[in-house]
Amino acid sequence: MRNWSNGLRVVAIGAAGLAVVVFLAGTTVVGQGTYQAPRSPYADGTPDLSGIWQAMNTANWNLEDHPMSEYHLSNWRLGALFGVPAGQSYVEGGTIPYTTAALATRKEKFEARLLADVYQPELGDPELKCYLPGTPRATYMPYPFQITQTSRFIHLKYTFANADRIVHMQDHRPSSVDTWMGWSNGSWDGDTLVIEVTGFHGYGWLDRAGNFIANGTKVTERYTRTGPDHMMYEVTLEDPEIYTRPWKIKMPLYRNVEPNAQILEYRCVELSEEALYGRLKKGGARPTDQP
Repeated sequence: MRNWSNGLRVVAIGAAGLAVVVFLAGTTVVGQGTYQAPRSPYADGTPDLSGIWQAMNTANWNLEDHPMSEYHLSNWRLGALFGVPAGQSYVEGGTIPYTTAALATRKEKFEARLLADVYQPELGDPELKCYLPGTPRATYMPYPFQITQTSRFIHLKYTFANADRIVHMQDHRPSSVDTWMGWSNGSWDGDTLVIEVTGFHGYGWLDRAGNFIANGTKVTERYTRTGPDHMMYEVTLEDPEIYTRPWKIKMPLYRNVEPNAQILEYRCVELSEEALYGRLKKGGARPTDQP
């Protein structure tokens, strides 16, 4: 009887172990590459990336490590409203590999970040002037964006400046004109959406710290669903004129799950018109603001 009981225990333990193995084999483990995204009914059964997504980080202030600080000394009357929150780097390796000349250019851009001059588009943060945010910056600004997909096109609609762009999944071709958002050609690498973006005019910034791209920069984005409400976003930037080597940005994106989630208008042009064109009005420059 004792041997028979021991045998039952062994069988029971073995069966339980087998059940655990079978259970784990059918379980989604988010972040380990085993998640199977639902298929899109509108895009030939490819992974469904549709929805409203948002980055939850400080990358728009500075992609690299940065401490808490004021945005500019002239904003002291605004207290903490325009303070810079501390943040960790989203750049693989920690820092952007600029050439010596490009590093000096970044410094110049940062020092002139509050310059609103339509005749010097290379200076002054484009966000300040309500210019289109550019790629990839539009993705990690602190506002949601929406992905809609079909088999021929993927549409990305952003909140800031009502920006958007079309990803061409077929009939790939180079850009016919240089723009803020660039020209996007897309393809699938397994369950990862890969978008190659070129055709920039060279005025784009990557964040408020003056990090930038140029007209010859190539941006390659990778979007991979890692869970029902999570997506990994990776970007590789290449441009031998300003970077010593290709480099990568990596961060998670989060789905907006509110039942009434939607992209709302942020027509910021009217907020920047006075700063950009006020000095052209009769009477000259805008009066100094009173405290």
